[in-house]
Amino acid sequence: MSEYKIYGINGPVVTVKGKTDLQMTETVYVGEKKLIGEVIGLSDEYTTIQVYEETAGLTPGESVFSSHSPMSVTLGPGILGNIFDGIERPLNIIKEISGAFIEKGINIPAISETKKWQVNVLLHKGDLVFGGEILASCPETDSITHKALVPPNIQGTVTKAAPDGEYTVTDTIAEVTDKDGKIHELKLAQRWPIRMSRPVRERLPLSKPLITGQRVIDAVFPIAKGGAAAIPGGFGTGKTMTQHQLAKWCDADIIIYVGCGERGNEMTQVLNEFSELKDPRTGKSLLSRTVLIANTSNMPVAAREASIYTGITLAEYYRDMGYHTAIMADSTSRWAEALREISGRLEEIPADEGFPAYLPSRLSEFYERSGYFKNLNGTEGSVTIIGAVSPQGADFSEPVTQNTKRFTRCFWALDKSLAYARHYPAINWTTSYSEYTGDLSDWYNENVGPEFTACRDRLTSILSEETNLMEIVKLIGADVLPDDQKLIIEIARVIRVGFLQQNAFHSDDTFVPAEKQLKMMQAILHLYDRSQEIIARQIPISKITATGLFERLIKMKYDIPNKNPEMFDDLNGDVDAAINAILR
Repeated sequence: MSEYKIYGINGPVVTVKGKTDLQMTETVYVGEKKLIGEVIGLSDEYTTIQVYEETAGLTPGESVFSSHSPMSVTLGPGILGNIFDGIERPLNIIKEISGAFIEKGINIPAISETKKWQVNVLLHKGDLVFGGEILASCPETDSITHKALVPPNIQGTVTKAAPDGEYTVTDTIAEVTDKDGKIHELKLAQRWPIRMSRPVRERLPLSKPLITGQRVIDAVFPIAKGGAAAIPGGFGTGKTMTQHQLAKWCDADIIIYVGCGERGNEMTQVLNEFSELKDPRTGKSLLSRTVLIANTSNMPVAAREASIYTGITLAEYYRDMGYHTAIMADSTSRWAEALREISGRLEEIPADEGFPAYLPSRLSEFYERSGYFKNLNGTEGSVTIIGAVSPQGADFSEPVTQNTKRFTRCFWALDKSLAYARHYPAINWTTSYSEYTGDLSDWYNENVGPEFTACRDRLTSILSEETNLMEIVKLIGADVLPDDQKLIIEIARVIRVGFLQQNAFHSDDTFVPAEKQLKMMQAILHLYDRSQEIIARQIPISKITATGLFERLIKMKYDIPNKNPEMFDDLNGDVDAAINAILR
């Protein structure tokens, strides 16, 4: 282990004078307490290091030790159900050792090295293996089977394989001899650099939706499995709440929730909620297929910058096993602020609003790691990224929001006025968009119903017409509008309040299957079509509103349980009976 001396300290940035043998992105240990750091700059004169721990008390002249390896995370059984900090240190274990605050220089394994797992070894002596193949499997939690993988850079012939049994993550499961005669020991755990994406065989087209149970997302602004979405919104608009709902109910196999620079009480709420919530697919705790990475606002700012890379690397690892993973980054604005602070310490020339000029490339590096892939072992898996953005003053023209739009195809813009009116999710239907609608139309039409795409298009068209009409209403009032335009405003109200608005605390409304979403859209459009018959006969719209049909359709989300879709037939029958009575 090479040793160097600290020359200068500027917050989390430490410099070593003179030429060194250190490499870019190499992990180093700084000072007497061996604080974890990473090399971020090299020149003949200085080596620059960002330290992932509090540097108070550090002095020039203390030693810097090299590790000869890049900043990496440990991948193996024991990750799920755990809560880590930004550089994959287990916070539950740290709490037992040092209490509520992380002790400087504490360095403990990310996953237990003493716990034994019941392992089913899948390789046999004489097998020819390649990187990415499944080495062994073990039940990691009640709902997820962990598939230990051969590291991507190893291939050769199995010369020794252990029998099935109980093993720790440090025990050798198999030995592989490569073509040069070098022997590689394969264990349940492996290390992987966080800034390097894990290799895949092929990137596949995005043609399957990530079902979330949230109507405004699934029906109007869908996201594909392997897609990337941004949730921008000002303070109090419900970014965190929306991500909580998606983490709880989306049909991804594994959830990685990254609290990047958020308040500690929010992460506590996430931990408490997830541990109490039952997984709708297995009935077990949702935490059994969730990983939490907490780098709260009072933790060192440099580790905030690393936290989303840690999260995406864990997501890629489970993707390689053939699972569909979803990573919630809350929020990328705090991550960008960490970049800005470190850039300022490095005295780099700032770009827009003080952010570094490389902000767009860093954002693209993160979001481009999403996708639907064929893995090296032939399985298929995906990584879906949903990143919250917290623009100051809800200004969507600021650099983080604008650059995020460049690299995501789904934009769920949260509206302050909707949030203050208690309309949740507060996704604005005029400023939001999804470029996945065309890619996913065939799946919805084949798996939910042949009318799904047509119904969605009609609903969005009505909402667009209402937006235009409301400009007129603001000027001259609604009374002067003809009845056909009054009908559009009434039906749009049913769509907004009865369909787009959703109650996260109602047992049926918190998650709505796509089949019920289609039935709801069909019921709304059925009322609209039948009402148009009345308008065409010059009968006043007041005759329809007097029947209470509009209010009844608004309440159908509560009145018709998810498990009783046949009740929509009765609802449509009642609509027909009321309209026919008016037409007589």
